Amino acid sequence: MIPFLDMKSVYAELKPELDAAYARVMESGWFVLGREVEAFEAEYAAYCGTKHCIGLGNGLEALELVLRAWDLGAGDEVIVPSNTYIATWLAVTAVGARVVPVEPTPGGPNIDPDRIAAAVTSRTRAIMPVHLYGQPADMDAIMALAAKHGLKVIEDVAQAQGARVRGRRTGSLGDAGAHSFFPSKNIGAFGDGGAVTTDDAALAERLRVLRNYGSRVKYVNLERGFNSRLDELQAAFLRAKLPRLDEWNDRRRIIAARYDDRLADIPSLALPNVPQWAEPVWHLYVVRTARRADLVKALENAGIGSLIHYPIPPHLQDAYADLKQGKGSYPLAEKLADTVLSLPMGPHMPLEAVDEVCSIVRQALA
Repeated sequence: MIPFLDMKSVYAELKPELDAAYARVMESGWFVLGREVEAFEAEYAAYCGTKHCIGLGNGLEALELVLRAWDLGAGDEVIVPSNTYIATWLAVTAVGARVVPVEPTPGGPNIDPDRIAAAVTSRTRAIMPVHLYGQPADMDAIMALAAKHGLKVIEDVAQAQGARVRGRRTGSLGDAGAHSFFPSKNIGAFGDGGAVTTDDAALAERLRVLRNYGSRVKYVNLERGFNSRLDELQAAFLRAKLPRLDEWNDRRRIIAARYDDRLADIPSLALPNVPQWAEPVWHLYVVRTARRADLVKALENAGIGSLIHYPIPPHLQDAYADLKQGKGSYPLAEKLADTVLSLPMGPHMPLEAVDEVCSIVRQALA
């Protein structure tokens, strides 16, 4: 059996550090917005290369609260990828703004800057690029476009913690970066968690108020806020994992390179296409094939896990049926939904397991 992602080995590798983190929090008697969150915020901001980090309840709320902190709402438009997980869209519509989907580049999964330029209107207030699969979007082109039109940019870094664009880390490239610490992420908690990184002191302060019932001082509420706070215990676990993140990302790169080598020259299989300026962190290793059903069945029969990220684009979900953007509205996103398959990937995956996966893939697509 080869699991899609080996979650148990994380604890096995970091057991002393994680057990110590647990004991530290339990013995402190303080469980919400305490020293562990403060320390993680400082350490993660330093890692990303930003002045501020604000720990939040999860990645979706990180996206939403940034939009609320910028006072976006009804009548405003936010440019989003057509090819993404639905959370990207949910954050925009949660504040009452309108999603403006933009298709990916022809050679990759991420939003196309040229198509963004064509989608900007007088109502556009922000752009929300997603660094999908751990491969960063072209932030230099996006930021230049945003500067030209006076737009805000929020990076969705949920799948790309530690990735770089021309040497600079994701999460520090836009006006704000929204992070998810869902357990399966490159650095994940043992439950939900999220954060926003930014150099904007005013945004950081507004987020600290919004996450805590709209309050700076207990029982004094400045605005209608939310309850979205990174848990002390999860912050302590994340602190234990953060020093290993670059090493774990390097292990993922070795696995991705092995896949590239072993899966080359299969006519019916398209491998990930990485631009020269990008340094991915391989949250997922995503191939494309018109024979996906055959491949999934062969992997399943061999006891190998695989997943589809994502089988239904947001515009075809029932949740957005009111937008009346039916099949054919975003053909590039739809084609990806019909052909992508994520192969097993993770920092604890043995190279022998990679070779076994590749052998089954070759047999299935021969």
